[in-house]
Amino acid sequence: MLSQNEIRDQFQNRRPGHALTRDLYCDHATLQADLDAIWLKEWLFAVPACELPKQGAFATLQIGDYPVIVVRGSDGRIRAFHNVCRHRGQRLCAKATGSAPKLVCPYHQWTYDLDGKLVWARDMGPDFDASAHGLKKVHCVDLGGLVYICLADVPPPIADLARTAAPFLAPSELAEAKVAFTSTIIEKGNWKLVMENNRECYHCGGAHPSLCRTFSDNPKFAAMDGPDSASPEILAHWQRCEAAGLPSRFVNAPDFQWRLARIPLLNNAESYTMDSRAAVARRMGKMPFDDAGSLLMYHYPNTWNHFLADHAITFRILPISATETEVRTTWLVHKDAVEGVDYDLNRLTEVWLTTNDEDRQVVEENQIGIRSPAYEPGPYSPLQEEGVIQFIDWYCDTMQRRLAPQPALAAE
Repeated sequence: MLSQNEIRDQFQNRRPGHALTRDLYCDHATLQADLDAIWLKEWLFAVPACELPKQGAFATLQIGDYPVIVVRGSDGRIRAFHNVCRHRGQRLCAKATGSAPKLVCPYHQWTYDLDGKLVWARDMGPDFDASAHGLKKVHCVDLGGLVYICLADVPPPIADLARTAAPFLAPSELAEAKVAFTSTIIEKGNWKLVMENNRECYHCGGAHPSLCRTFSDNPKFAAMDGPDSASPEILAHWQRCEAAGLPSRFVNAPDFQWRLARIPLLNNAESYTMDSRAAVARRMGKMPFDDAGSLLMYHYPNTWNHFLADHAITFRILPISATETEVRTTWLVHKDAVEGVDYDLNRLTEVWLTTNDEDRQVVEENQIGIRSPAYEPGPYSPLQEEGVIQFIDWYCDTMQRRLAPQPALAAE
């Protein structure tokens, strides 16, 4: 495994506009550096808020060595805690999702209220102070129906993203939606390969025939440099959508950590379906027409999303090891939409279930090739892989800022 100084050298010596080195995609110490410098410091997408529809509903996730639980309290507020009992460290909840009136440790039944307070611990003696043993909090915000968490002691600012994203997300009324389906797969590839694969459609024509029925793989069609700089098709779509009350124009963080933009689908398609028509009869929230296209939103390091007129799709990635990544996809529909009446589940999910599996194969073969000692970083296409360049630049710049140099050992 690389030392921290060796990892720093990898970033300092990298070739701009090129893929990363073999070590940065395969080395276990690099993954730990990624966790320490990015995953344990940045805001991470956790779950759609509507996945926790009532008090006591919870979801769990694992970020490096940290198990976390996100739960809706009796006051309706969503909070996050370290999923660790304050008695002897047992994990409180092992299930991915569930519902409970209290959080009860399965080991010795220490019991916590939904706001994290310890309310019952048997035989702890007269001097035991329950108020000093509540669950440890994790920073948590509900951003327009998308729940984000941050494990840092002091989280980075999120106000700009929250303020910018709010009008874009509002028409979908995500908090009032419901979960139609969730898929979780494990891709045997580094988390950066998973994100890189998402940030370009250079591969789409050859890998995603179902998706390309409605989603253009032409980089010129979807090229966007700002709120007034895009292809004629995009500009016309923005004007039409904004006239109907849908914020649509390209906005991004200065360092490109996040971006939002609404794009039209091919040939006036309404949804990601095989026949290009809407998959759900009831539109999301206050969406004004069926062919509103897709609001694309990504946020590094762990999410990309599609918000359409008839449904929304959220994607969450979490690193498992240097060469394994969990990819969780959730389909949201109008809260009153009825399966079998307003939508067919297979028709709703088939395009992206297929696309996810195709991406899994691409990423896994990519990882196998990079493992070879013969691998050397190749150049990105400035036209086709501009999004990948942006992501890799963000990643490398962030890592270089946060990896503290290690002092050299004194000579004996």
